[in-house]
Amino acid sequence: MPEGGDIHDVVTSALLALSIVLLVGKFAGSLAEKLGQPSVLGELLAGVVIGNLGLVGFHGLEFLRSHEALLVMAEIGVILLLFGAGMESTVGEMLRVGKSSLFVAVLGVVTPMLLGWGISKWLIPGEPTLGHWFIGATLCATSVGITARVLQDLGKLQLRESRIVLGAAAIDDVLGLLILAVVSGAIEASASGGSLALSTVAIIAVKAFGFLATAILLGGWASRHFFGLATLLKTRGLLLPFSLVFCFFLAWLAAKFGLAPIVGAFAAGLVLEDVHYKELEDREQHVLDELVHPIIAFLAPVFFVIMGMGVDLSSFADASVLGLAAALTAAAILGKMVCGLGVVEPGLNRLAVAVGMVPRGEVGLIFAAIGAKLMLDGHPVISGGVYSAVVIMVAVTTLVTPPVLKVVLERNPAQGA
Repeated sequence: MPEGGDIHDVVTSALLALSIVLLVGKFAGSLAEKLGQPSVLGELLAGVVIGNLGLVGFHGLEFLRSHEALLVMAEIGVILLLFGAGMESTVGEMLRVGKSSLFVAVLGVVTPMLLGWGISKWLIPGEPTLGHWFIGATLCATSVGITARVLQDLGKLQLRESRIVLGAAAIDDVLGLLILAVVSGAIEASASGGSLALSTVAIIAVKAFGFLATAILLGGWASRHFFGLATLLKTRGLLLPFSLVFCFFLAWLAAKFGLAPIVGAFAAGLVLEDVHYKELEDREQHVLDELVHPIIAFLAPVFFVIMGMGVDLSSFADASVLGLAAALTAAAILGKMVCGLGVVEPGLNRLAVAVGMVPRGEVGLIFAAIGAKLMLDGHPVISGGVYSAVVIMVAVTTLVTPPVLKVVLERNPAQGA
């Protein structure tokens, strides 16, 4: 245990670190929104600037990069971010989205991953096989939040195309997280000296699918009884803490199963339905989204600023890094363009559906961050140069989607509900 003085030093330095990161992140995020871009881009770029001040001779903020308390808060922030993403959908809604959403989602996961794997194998021939697959996996994700915001601003959320995109993006998240769990598990098994036989990968895949399926099948029942217990307590202010307990416990359980904690957090949000805690909402006169959102708004920017700090701008002096960034960006966009082929209903704007699936946003960054921590053959799966290339891919796909989607919907009017 740290001594009293040591704890005091850690707390005071954490207060300074948090003040700097939140101030810079929120300012940059607000500026990005004024320019018509998602706040996550501003927070990410703020981190890039802070992380590269050493290039101009200023090293006063280097302590932020490895501050343990800050890193813990960033990890909690990303867990809550995925919890919130899961809350945006329900299992029932995912089952009702129809064939088009399912086909669009599958194409939007498989095609970018194969393209990313091929590019990695071509441009980084020295990367281990599992490293190629992980780089491919970083291209799978779709940021449903960014597309939903654009569609909302355009007043197009009620269109059939919009419902297909949002449904597909939710399925995309589930498939992407499962792929992340399988590839990460295989990498960890290899790093610990395990066999890379097909049977090993199959066991990891069954474990990942089994956890998510069990969480979905039993999570609703557990959530209903858990919040039923909360309603027996007459104290006010129970909705938020009980929801966080549910999220954190499933995240911990996922980690115990050898999966990323974000898989459990997403599952917690997915199975949590307002009918389970309606009595608490009525009693407290607050909906759960209102209570969770401020905490996410507080901690998520910490994560994105820290992620931006991991980008080494000096690596772009290497033409191979720029080439990899360009190739991954092209694969990311082309891979999602194929999604339009998954729309089976006639008369719909397939191009709008494809463009709506392009932004990677926060999910792509989360994948890259996990890859930067995984070790394979004594080296990070996502090296500094590759990490920088992936961040560029995420930024470009997030930047181009809003204006292009607006043009596509205006020039090729989508069909109504």
